[in-house]
Amino acid sequence: MTVAAVVFDIGNVLIRWDPVVHYDRVIGEAARRALFAAVDLHGMNLSVDRGEDLHAAVEALAARHPDHARDIRRWRDEWLDFVLGPIDGSVALLHRLRAAGVPVVALTNFGHAPLAMAEAAWPFLRDFDARFVSADLRLLKPDPAIYAAVEDGTGLPPASLFFIDDKAENVAAAAARGWQAHLFRAPGTLVADLMARGVPGAAP
Repeated sequence: MTVAAVVFDIGNVLIRWDPVVHYDRVIGEAARRALFAAVDLHGMNLSVDRGEDLHAAVEALAARHPDHARDIRRWRDEWLDFVLGPIDGSVALLHRLRAAGVPVVALTNFGHAPLAMAEAAWPFLRDFDARFVSADLRLLKPDPAIYAAVEDGTGLPPASLFFIDDKAENVAAAAARGWQAHLFRAPGTLVADLMARGVPGAAP
């Protein structure tokens, strides 16, 4: 089926996000490994993606792990440093698709405060025809309900949606609903996939 809309994940598709790189730089790899082994920072981040307040989530975790409180608070206070920058080829593709009149949609696991910080730093993250954000929906990929929200919100048939994500489980969940789906590894292969499907604006 013809692609009627292109659905982008944000983290590690449009911007590179990697807390490990920042923690290794600031506290060293050994200390970071010890911190991540002792403290469920990933679980805390998922709660923020699900809609919990970032400040409250960080402070609650810091209170449970006072020996690591300073480094836990980095997740809030230094969050922008987790972003290594935009993925230029993907951002250029987003702009070409918009210029060609192809609807572009965001479907992302993202907390309210982190997304506000990210879009202030990189305003192109507002350049979507629609955004479906986990914190707003209180749903996380790969829950089928978050994909259903996109289908209902856009009014488009599942087979007409082309989804891009860097996590295999999220791509598989979209494909299971009949979406066209691409496991993102590099902008060049993404562009080639869209060009092969005849999507206007895909070609550089």
